[in-house]
Amino acid sequence: MSFSRRKALQALGLVIGTKSFPIEQWIANSNQILHQRDPRHLSLQKPVTAITLGAGARGNTYGSYATKYPDQLKIVGVAEPIVLRKERYIKKHQIDVDKAFITWEHVLNRPKFADAIIITMPDHLHYEPCMQALALGYDVLLEKPMAQTEQQCRNILKMVQKTGRIVAVCHVLRYAPYFIKLKNLIHSGAIGELISMQHFEPIEHIHMAHSFVRGNWHDSKATTPIILAKSCHDLDIMRWMINKPSKMVSAFGSLSWFKPENAPPGSTPRCTDGCKIEAECPYSALSIYLRKRSYTYVFDLPEQQELHADFIHKQLQTTNYGRCVYQMDNDQPDHIVSNVLFEDGITASFNMEAFTSYHGRRTRIMGSMGDIVGDMKKFSYTDFRTDTTTEWDVDEDEVGIYKNSGHGGGDFNLVADWVQAVAQHKPELLSSTIEASIESHIMGFAMEKSRKTKKQILIKV
Repeated sequence: MSFSRRKALQALGLVIGTKSFPIEQWIANSNQILHQRDPRHLSLQKPVTAITLGAGARGNTYGSYATKYPDQLKIVGVAEPIVLRKERYIKKHQIDVDKAFITWEHVLNRPKFADAIIITMPDHLHYEPCMQALALGYDVLLEKPMAQTEQQCRNILKMVQKTGRIVAVCHVLRYAPYFIKLKNLIHSGAIGELISMQHFEPIEHIHMAHSFVRGNWHDSKATTPIILAKSCHDLDIMRWMINKPSKMVSAFGSLSWFKPENAPPGSTPRCTDGCKIEAECPYSALSIYLRKRSYTYVFDLPEQQELHADFIHKQLQTTNYGRCVYQMDNDQPDHIVSNVLFEDGITASFNMEAFTSYHGRRTRIMGSMGDIVGDMKKFSYTDFRTDTTTEWDVDEDEVGIYKNSGHGGGDFNLVADWVQAVAQHKPELLSSTIEASIESHIMGFAMEKSRKTKKQILIKV
């Protein structure tokens, strides 16, 4: 039978056989994490100071924490080659002109002038800045993926161990209330012994075309393979929820659709070139960016709204975002299926799919005494022993003090922990230190190797 959420939570405080099921403790643990500041967090005498390398979307996301909580974080420097982005970031954070730079090298060629560095540049600009920042004594907030190769990831870990500095990897899903509640429920014993997990990331077809066909991540060699660039979040959250080491992976997948042989008759190199099928193409750049005004953050639009249409049209005539999705120089797979064997025989599957009309992770968790089905907004937990179902909906729950930040509150929850870890110099305040997060990257590189070689790959952390 199905209960309302609140009635079910009350009902699950019952005694099953002779064993008391600790649902109240699960609720208390979740609420302590989500509904109040972590008791380990201290009032700071002065805010942590940070320099942002890369003032794009993610740099602004993490930087916004400083504007909302200036007593905890202050952005005192920025490096950004795009003039408009840099000017807006300077104004937003009131950065002194002599601490605004064009490239990351200009920052790290100077003596240390802040507590920490926030690295939110393209994937190929993560490794060198991180290594140099650590060598100079900075703590680091590092956007995922942390580096382009497994060896580079391991080198960062060694540098952290050598310098004693802190690197937090931006695996923000660990800080999302939805996944916190899932993990607590799994390890409360609610589903008995964890047996297996199925996790699915529907990228959504327009998002795929925007980011991985036309966008910054269209070339895996210049950036990182899509299993890292898009889905190391998912590999990490699987490893975090299962909480046991991975042992072996296998993966299959390819680029099936976005390639020249699938270009419809009448298509042109650009959607602005008079393409005969533009009006009916679901991937039309004119439709996505100009008519629907989706994903236009990449264009750094002018302040005057009346100039937007002409500005966007010009961008579509001159940048990759206006090119035909079938005539790009892209190589990222548009579908991947993979399997992971974890310690104690726990199995997990992960699918990444471009061709969906929806996005948001889907997860199924199977245990000996119950199962959980969720979609990142709500989940249903069924107890085999009582044949009852508990439903939890993020929209019906006050999911924390940072509810309105990105990734369901995960973005600001991560920054809050990182600020405290830097201020107190206690990396244990973070759940996503490099030591904790590196395994998911190793899993991702192993999956890419398996996909290309069609072999099972052993995981060696």
